[in-house]
Amino acid sequence: MALFNKKSKYIRINPNRSRSGDKSTLPEVPDELFAKCPGCKHTIYSKDLGVEKVCPFCAYNFRISAMDRLSLVADADTFTEFFTGIDSEDPLNFPGYVEKLAATKAKTGLDEAVLTGLATIKGQKTALAIMDSTFIMASMGTVVGEKITRLFEYATDEKLPVVIFTASGGARMQEGIMSLMQMAKISAAVKRHSNAGLLYLTILTDPTTGGVTASFAMLGDIILAEPQTMIGFAGRRVIEQTVREDLPEDFQKAEFLKAHGFVDKIVKRMELPGVIGQILKLHSQDNKGGHEHA
Repeated sequence: MALFNKKSKYIRINPNRSRSGDKSTLPEVPDELFAKCPGCKHTIYSKDLGVEKVCPFCAYNFRISAMDRLSLVADADTFTEFFTGIDSEDPLNFPGYVEKLAATKAKTGLDEAVLTGLATIKGQKTALAIMDSTFIMASMGTVVGEKITRLFEYATDEKLPVVIFTASGGARMQEGIMSLMQMAKISAAVKRHSNAGLLYLTILTDPTTGGVTASFAMLGDIILAEPQTMIGFAGRRVIEQTVREDLPEDFQKAEFLKAHGFVDKIVKRMELPGVIGQILKLHSQDNKGGHEHA
């Protein structure tokens, strides 16, 4: 009898409920209840992804927001946000750009496509920037460039390492040449930070492309990447048409770039805090002083 009395784990839907024509009586499936993995194409119950948002079948790392990333990486209650309230301009009077910015700010709770500030990771103090792909695909406009540049300048003055999680579709086309100028602007700040003998660590997350890849994303002293991250400058089809050759299937994936020397190490998302903390500790000013004294 226990076999027949066992409670079903499925939701029962009465087919007669919708006959009245009242849409309020139709069965509904909550949004974001399931997710489809871009890596293995499996459909996954969202709760099975865990807080790290990693596919249980192929270990693909789903894209996550800057705030979710912050909670996974930084030590609890140690983050102080810097450089807020810098307003984006519309130099080209691009149709709908101002409205799009306002809507995206309201939706994401961010003032721009990068979150910048000061935090500790496994007890190691660092200047931290996290790009957010939910904010106009983390495109690099003038405010993104200004915030990251200021972060490097602050870190140089305070003799701090810089950790940046990159994710971007490239330069922001709505700001034209002004967005491209951020590549040189940030790179100059990176160079000054490097000249001061300070560590710059980049973690490439999916996707890191365009002008971000062509500038500060690949200037790190140590470059880490999450598994299966797409990393590149131009799109695959553009490159194939230019070189007139078929590219490998895994071209522009983190694993391909590591094999060719562009990435130092691929690190699983749940292991990143420990790896970053260890790198920061090994390169800390206190640690250097200890070696010199010895």
